[in-house]
Amino acid sequence: MTDPIAPRPDDAAAPDSGATAPPAPPAAAPYAPPAPGGYAPPPAGGYAHPSAAYAPPSYPSSAYVQPSAGAVPPPTYRQPAPGMPPVPTYGGTPYGYAPVAPTNGLAITSMVASLAGVVFAWTWVLALGVVVGVITGHIALNQIRQTGARGRGMALTGVIVGWIAIGFAVMSVLAVVIWATTAPFAFAAL
Repeated sequence: MTDPIAPRPDDAAAPDSGATAPPAPPAAAPYAPPAPGGYAPPPAGGYAHPSAAYAPPSYPSSAYVQPSAGAVPPPTYRQPAPGMPPVPTYGGTPYGYAPVAPTNGLAITSMVASLAGVVFAWTWVLALGVVVGVITGHIALNQIRQTGARGRGMALTGVIVGWIAIGFAVMSVLAVVIWATTAPFAFAAL
């Protein structure tokens, strides 16, 4: 590593007068300075229109022949090969995709009613919701089996949640009845 303060070999020939040489003046500009206002004046003859310099291309007249009336057959569209399904029309399903079966409405009703009955278990909705959920769930499962519609999972959810809620309600009523009959001293204080 060299010492940054130590003199360099090329500085040895420079006189030690303490003054440095002035920098060289900048080279002359290779272009003329702009006119006052920032833009150069237009050329003396003005600007020429671009169409004067370029001619439009010429095309051979025999490239396109006007057909006579009725000479052009209507366009033909590619037909499917024998044994293949027909070409789908506008709004149909594209190749490779089967139409989607609709979702059974009773399956949705079953799931919503059963879940609403459980959420509102502290009201009369429990009895109404879970009973509606169980009944519509069983009907939906039968319809789904016959038609192939979607929604089996929702119907099963409605049936299972409904039967579990009915089971809890029956067990709660039985527990209250058993407690009331075996502990008469609890009501004696009232």
